[in-house]
Amino acid sequence: MTGGAFVLGLQRTDTSVKLLGGLEKPFYATVNPLVERLIRAGVRPNTITTIGTGLVLVSALAYAEGQVRLGGLLLLLSGVADTLDGQVARAGAMVSKFGAFYDSTLDRVGDGATFIGIGVFFLTAPDVGHRVPAIIACMVAILSSLLVSYARARAEGLGLDCKVGIAQRAERILLLGVFSLLVGAGPGAIVLEVLVALLAAASVVTVVQRFVYVYRHADGVGSEAPTPKVEPAALDTLAKGR
Repeated sequence: MTGGAFVLGLQRTDTSVKLLGGLEKPFYATVNPLVERLIRAGVRPNTITTIGTGLVLVSALAYAEGQVRLGGLLLLLSGVADTLDGQVARAGAMVSKFGAFYDSTLDRVGDGATFIGIGVFFLTAPDVGHRVPAIIACMVAILSSLLVSYARARAEGLGLDCKVGIAQRAERILLLGVFSLLVGAGPGAIVLEVLVALLAAASVVTVVQRFVYVYRHADGVGSEAPTPKVEPAALDTLAKGR
């Protein structure tokens, strides 16, 4: 599973501005001792992935029940787990094709569950100020977040390393988790409504950015093009974040 810190940096990647660039090195330096302990304890990356998915599913339930701060905390913890699995896999020489598939698939489960939980909250909470637009924003957020991942995966199948975009998974987890934890839903759920709307819009922009990137670069990739070099993802949930 592929998040957690609280200060945003900016880093240029290809044609886009990527958030969280300034957090990558200090975050990995912080979690490295834990990664080493997990490896020594014989913890498998897929186990960490499963735990992270469990955390994000419980987070979705917390959102649905109106426990927005708890939901934000659990979401951030799931992001940390999402980082650890990739780190443990690489540092412990436990990288596998099935592990990558398992991790990426469960990430999509987490993306959908989070916004479904928030959508349930918007549907059932008594004091939501803009109920219908908020629920529509959740629907757009679910679709666009899945398209962000699919666009990259499909581009990689064509031999393109398509990591461009302003809102990859780490950004979504961090922004939603931090504001939920610190502020809650806000009066009339306005804070949560704005967050979901912004994340939905940013994900749509990211999908467009990836379409444009593939349009500009696809014709230069031949059928014999080498497989793109895979680099550790920058806090992109993370080690494989989409």
